[in-house]
Amino acid sequence: MKIFVSKINESWVVDRFREDWYKHNTEITTTKIKSADIVWIISPWLWKKIPIKHLKNKKVVCSIYHIDFDKFSTDDEREFAERDKYVDVYHVISEKSKEQLLKLTQKKIISIPFWVDSKLWFEKSNKSEIKKSYGFNDKDFLVGSYQRDTEGHDLKSPKLIKGPDIFFDIISKMYSENENIKVVLAGKRRNYLIAKFNKAKIPYSYFEMVDSEALNDLYNILDLYIVTSRLEGGPQAILECAISKTPILSTDVGVASEILNKNSIFKINQFEKAKVDIEYAYKNSLNYIIPIGMKKYNNMFKEVYES
Repeated sequence: MKIFVSKINESWVVDRFREDWYKHNTEITTTKIKSADIVWIISPWLWKKIPIKHLKNKKVVCSIYHIDFDKFSTDDEREFAERDKYVDVYHVISEKSKEQLLKLTQKKIISIPFWVDSKLWFEKSNKSEIKKSYGFNDKDFLVGSYQRDTEGHDLKSPKLIKGPDIFFDIISKMYSENENIKVVLAGKRRNYLIAKFNKAKIPYSYFEMVDSEALNDLYNILDLYIVTSRLEGGPQAILECAISKTPILSTDVGVASEILNKNSIFKINQFEKAKVDIEYAYKNSLNYIIPIGMKKYNNMFKEVYES
């Protein structure tokens, strides 16, 4: 059995998963699609870059991360149906995505969250020292958000699917009750929240381009990470927080209900009722660390290959 994984090259988290897969599964993967028995379309929006002859002659596994039905146009339906003809099995990274996908296809759907690398994401003991190295002090209560909040077409409009407006409202209330609150932002396209925090004079620190080592530091210094998304496939930040024992609260999206305690999941207008449960999340995340998390994928591909 040989697996070819489609290319992305968009500096997105899925690029890292592709690299991880090739690094840890050399015996069953190939970079030459002609030699593959299975084509893994890990980036479904780029499926047309794969020659149709290979999709016709090989087993095809296609990953789908989430479907925003509010924006799912007639053209999107047509595109999905066209690709669906070549797919043998769909892979999703959460049960919620599976529920969405069941509305569009009769094909088999397998739900497996992506793995998490415990060599990249882990708890550190010297949190106070790390805090100071990034310009914070022990009295600061640090709240983090490391996902894009702004649409790419104008770098001004909020990416509402990620809920940055919800995040801002939560932070505003927290800051009104505790002036030691400081927001930690990381990643690209944080324009919307930065503008909102500047206008409201809420203190924040922004780390735009950081490597995995620095991002792990930024997880470790947090007193709280908040996911406010309205729709997600993951997000991977839930697993990264869980395995690094970063306190996290989330809306009920993606893998949240599979990793977090139900009390750590909040409804948009009931954030104050949510409670952090670090150990619960950590214990669940252990099911997805490398190599355990990848074995679930190996089993999936073996099933597809033998079918």
